[in-house]
Amino acid sequence: MIIMNEERYTKERLTAVEAQRLAQEIAFGPVVFQVSRLMLKFGIFRWLADHREGGTLEEVAQASGLSLYAAKILLESSLTIGTVLINDRKYSLAKAGWFLLNDRMVQVNMAFNQDVNYLGLFRLEEALTEGRPAGLEVFGEWATIYEGLSQLPQQVQKSWFDFDHYYSDCSFDEALEIVFANGPKKILDIGGNTGRWATKCVQYNKEVEVTIADLPQQLGLMREQTAALPEAKRILGYPVNLLDANSPLPKGFDAVWMSQFLDCFSEEEIVSILQRVASAIDKESRVYIMETLWDRQKYETASYCLTQISVYFTALANGNSKMYHSADFIRCIEAAGLEVEVIYDQLGQGHSILQCKLQ
Repeated sequence: MIIMNEERYTKERLTAVEAQRLAQEIAFGPVVFQVSRLMLKFGIFRWLADHREGGTLEEVAQASGLSLYAAKILLESSLTIGTVLINDRKYSLAKAGWFLLNDRMVQVNMAFNQDVNYLGLFRLEEALTEGRPAGLEVFGEWATIYEGLSQLPQQVQKSWFDFDHYYSDCSFDEALEIVFANGPKKILDIGGNTGRWATKCVQYNKEVEVTIADLPQQLGLMREQTAALPEAKRILGYPVNLLDANSPLPKGFDAVWMSQFLDCFSEEEIVSILQRVASAIDKESRVYIMETLWDRQKYETASYCLTQISVYFTALANGNSKMYHSADFIRCIEAAGLEVEVIYDQLGQGHSILQCKLQ
């Protein structure tokens, strides 16, 4: 069992000088983000990576199509950020710049923060004090971002789905082996979104039938995405608003699957959903909850990313959910009449699967 050593957060880890530097990095955080984003967009990091011997200000300006002034602003800022280096008036790529350029997770996170979160985060204070996603109003008048996904601007929608799919898709192959080890014939996929997991299931097993329970808008997107699949007839839809505590779930399934779904709800809502799951299954059924639990990560950087992602849920997604600590999840599971049978850790990009059954 992997549980993060939380003692790292009980003691000061920085010297006074390091702490002062961090405080200034926080104060200038929006500037650091935008400068680094534009170093990518204007191809400066890429050009420096391709010219390992380095390049002068004039060469960088010419390669990027920027004026000398604009190039100097970005390069001098990046020097003190730590993404580029300078020797003999020649700029070169530093390690942090290399990760910004080449690390897919970093790229997905940066696009997500720029396109989805940046403007809405200005209203985080309002979201925290009022318990609603106040930042979502920069895009539209919806109670949650999920209701408006199909209506978001194209680039915002792309970055949202790229983010969502990146963190789930890399775990699916390992998850399939876990779920199908019990030989399910009928699976209920709650919050199945565009049907990526359901598609994996019906392609993995030639007999299984998957029913996706989700909002009608999401089922519409799912049908668009799966229409051309030969296996589409084995992917069914069940429209439901799970925020309505009186909305039951269908019965008769061997397995219930929820991937990156319950983190979209408050603890009270999680208990309500799981109570309805418990009412819909029998003793032989199994419930599989796949989540990125911030306390069960192998590397501290992953825990850092996940707790920052929680802020997106507050400001834009729904105003009351987060990336959870495993103890909070287990408490909700038990309150709903289920129990955790086994936990599988370190799937894909740090996912865990909580395999549950009736108490």
